[in-house]
Amino acid sequence: MLTSIKTNQFAGNQGKELGMMYFRVAIVLFGAQLLMGLIAAIQFLAPGFLFEVFDFSVARMVHINALVVWMLYAMIGSVYFMLSDETGHEGVGIALGKLAFWVLTAAVTVVVLVYIFIQVGSGSEATIWLINEGREYLEAPRWADIGIVVVVLIFYWNVFMTYMKGEKTGIMTVMVANLMALAGLYLAGMFFTDNISMDQYWWWWVIHLWVEATWEVFVGTLAAYALIKIIGAKREIVEMWLWIEVLMLFGSGILGLGHHYFWIGTPEYWWEIGALFSALEPVPLVAMFVHVLYDWGKEQGIAKGEGKTGSVMNNGPAMAWIVTNAFGNFLGAGIWGFFHTLPQVNIYTHGSQFTAAHGHLAFFGAYATILIGMMYLGLQYAHGIDKLKATFKSKMAIFLITFGVVGMTVALTIAGYEQVLVERAELGAGWNAFFVAQELPWYIQAMVWRAIMGLVTFVGFVYLVWDFLTIAKANKAAAAA
Repeated sequence: MLTSIKTNQFAGNQGKELGMMYFRVAIVLFGAQLLMGLIAAIQFLAPGFLFEVFDFSVARMVHINALVVWMLYAMIGSVYFMLSDETGHEGVGIALGKLAFWVLTAAVTVVVLVYIFIQVGSGSEATIWLINEGREYLEAPRWADIGIVVVVLIFYWNVFMTYMKGEKTGIMTVMVANLMALAGLYLAGMFFTDNISMDQYWWWWVIHLWVEATWEVFVGTLAAYALIKIIGAKREIVEMWLWIEVLMLFGSGILGLGHHYFWIGTPEYWWEIGALFSALEPVPLVAMFVHVLYDWGKEQGIAKGEGKTGSVMNNGPAMAWIVTNAFGNFLGAGIWGFFHTLPQVNIYTHGSQFTAAHGHLAFFGAYATILIGMMYLGLQYAHGIDKLKATFKSKMAIFLITFGVVGMTVALTIAGYEQVLVERAELGAGWNAFFVAQELPWYIQAMVWRAIMGLVTFVGFVYLVWDFLTIAKANKAAAAA
């Protein structure tokens, strides 16, 4: 991953080189996210751990924001990497894109240092501009918000102009349209209103539509591109499902917002609408994957019957992560999301560990998996490897990370069940009920297992980085042997 940026088989293709630069920072931020999550998990069990040195609120803030930012980096990197393949053009304004990359990276570094060493400020305009805006998931100071918008606009200009000058495939057409929405929706979180319900309304437009509409379509375009590159999937099949996904996700993403409106005084009809449509979002991705694999298997069978080889999977690790994405998205975003957002259930589960369970599995299953797969794809082409085979380290990475995240999800679901049963149903959700529930054995045991599974996930990440650094050498050695 590190050497592939400067020493690679696509030297001269600046778009792909820039994509690898974004991947490099993304993996560092991914590690920071996991480390902060481990610290927060320990503080749940031992509240005195790093008290007044590195408090839980700060560890949680960095954990969540690092999650959003590393995925944003990996998304931008993925687009730059696939841009020349889809358009047949090496890219417009890539030098400006590289400048934007360094500006964004410097800004992220400053923001993280402010989070860690300054943390909070007085309730004034200066705090909003220089330290923290105070909105969960969007805590960046106002100057960083503006910087992110500028960087994304440069990125969008690069992509759009390259698209206009190059070939206009269905995948790239969806990508360009989706990136406009992805950039525009962030603006909804940049203004403040005195009414907290109205402020939360716009905040959820950023958090929910950004993630559950534009990000889901984005993942679909990456999956379509990757399946074509890895197994030679038929373009007409993946693009058909991509257009279906656009119709379903933009519709269901907007209507799915309703499951957040339960708590801010909007009409009651939003409850059922929001719960139903929010669960439909992952369906087209699973359908695309199943259809492609069925068609690929059929073609392989025909080729074998005719004594031919057929198309061969040329990147084992990337394909493994894409398989995990297809079903992890459906399970985490769909199933785990649906069963706690029905209004009859959500009145008890809202703000409990059920939400954290859904969040962990959904972000991992829907986004982290496909982005790691794209990194493996980048490594394959950076090192000029025709067929990238899985290694022991790559297998350990996907097993431990997936097992750890699923384990955390189960542990948090058990903790959420305890909260619903004791804190909400039996004790009436009062202030005292919250503390009683926190001290019960079920809850404490669940938090212990959450911390253990978090450690398992981090070990898997170590294997992942180790594999990134050595997989090219291992594959070349195996080919030479």
